[in-house]
Amino acid sequence: MSSPVQLIPNNSLITNSPEEGRQLAVKMARLIIKATQPDASVREKLRTIYAEDAAMLIAIGQVVATEFATIAAANNYWK
Repeated sequence: MSSPVQLIPNNSLITNSPEEGRQLAVKMARLIIKATQPDASVREKLRTIYAEDAAMLIAIGQVVATEFATIAAANNYWK
């Protein structure tokens, strides 16, 4: 049995800059996909489907934006 996916890398949302925050948001979005579909071969198979579907790509962007908003708030908007 594999270990569970760590959904918040290093157990922290704190980053040094907005750019690092954005990169963390992308990573977290990818991790939730991995946690939702743990079978790598299934994820690989599905990638070709969503890669050509504009609505699915927009939905992925929305997930990243939500993750980034959470990270920005945790970092007091880097003030």
